[in-house]
Amino acid sequence: MNAPYLRVTWTDEITGVTGHLVVDRLRRGVASGGVRMRSGCTLREVTDLAGVMSLKEAVVYRPGDRYRPFGGAKGGIDLDPRHPEARNVLKRYFLAMRPLLEHHWATGEDLGVRQATIDGLMTEIGMRSSVDAALAHVPDGAEAGLRRLAHAFAVTVGEIGLGDLTGGYGVARAVTSALRHNGEHPAGARAVIQGFGSMGGATARYLARRGLRVVGITDADGLVVNPDGLDVETMLRARTVHGGIDRDRLGPGDRELPGDAWIGIDADVLVTAAVSYAVHEDNHERVRARYVAEAANASVTPGAEAALTGRDVVVLPDFVVNSAANSWWWWTLFGDIEPTAESAFAKIDETMDDLVDRMMRAAGAGGTPPREAAVAIAEANGAAMGGVASGAGLSPYGAGSPVSGSA
Repeated sequence: MNAPYLRVTWTDEITGVTGHLVVDRLRRGVASGGVRMRSGCTLREVTDLAGVMSLKEAVVYRPGDRYRPFGGAKGGIDLDPRHPEARNVLKRYFLAMRPLLEHHWATGEDLGVRQATIDGLMTEIGMRSSVDAALAHVPDGAEAGLRRLAHAFAVTVGEIGLGDLTGGYGVARAVTSALRHNGEHPAGARAVIQGFGSMGGATARYLARRGLRVVGITDADGLVVNPDGLDVETMLRARTVHGGIDRDRLGPGDRELPGDAWIGIDADVLVTAAVSYAVHEDNHERVRARYVAEAANASVTPGAEAALTGRDVVVLPDFVVNSAANSWWWWTLFGDIEPTAESAFAKIDETMDDLVDRMMRAAGAGGTPPREAAVAIAEANGAAMGGVASGAGLSPYGAGSPVSGSA
């Protein structure tokens, strides 16, 4: 397996904090991928995530779209995002990475980093946007594309911005598509969501709206459960900026459990929407769900996934189920959809239904896990796009990744 195209490690001269950027591959000279901030973020993690981004870009390719996928990249900073110096560290990181941001790396929000913060910092360092590297490829010009993005980010649905909903909306659609493919009815199925940030919160909302009972949700302080189903909308209205659950707003049937109890809750669907490597070799035996949906990138290690597959647990891979947030940016920027919720959700529905059905059919016909089937789709799309792609080959994880155990 080839090494990633580029690895950069940066040390903040003021705080000593370390940050990384990995470009897994370039297409048309550009790689796409967000920047995360969390205590303990490593180069290995960022490398894995950059590889996932290459897959995520390629797997949604449609010949009729104006957007032609880029390569994959990821940034990461080893710092608690609640640290008082977090914003200043992120600004210095962007200043250090500015030459790459201008020409090769299009980025956006990820774990621990909000898009509004990124947008403010881009203005402060004199850049138009965090996707400047992609703007030369917009068919009707950069300004038209940026106007569409600005209009789309101004849209709210049920008091939540569209940009915070598209990822979780896509996860929920992928889950219900997989259930229906297997002849199961989403209505009444039970779901547990690990994480209540942008991805986890939106997934919870749209699973509930599709008839599933969300019986458990975690945040940094623990797990809240209700076998009859949690009141997701009330919890969303009281959610903190860092995805915290307001315990003062819990319903009469809700109860609290320790944070690590999420993995063993009796449910049909387990959604990992918080951190990478959440399901690993030391805890996968506790999973009781029949489906695991990776709303967070690289949230199930390869060893754990193999073991779950051996138990007939269907693991829906990250680069498929959580691809809508990334794709929505590009569909909007390039003009494949209008900057409205209706247009965004319709495109996500069409794309996710088709992609999940193709993945599940290929997995069923060949007796392979869904991930392998989806990788084959991404590789075929990459070949169909043509041109030269520099960097690592398409793979579930980054080159040489020794992913095992917890992280």
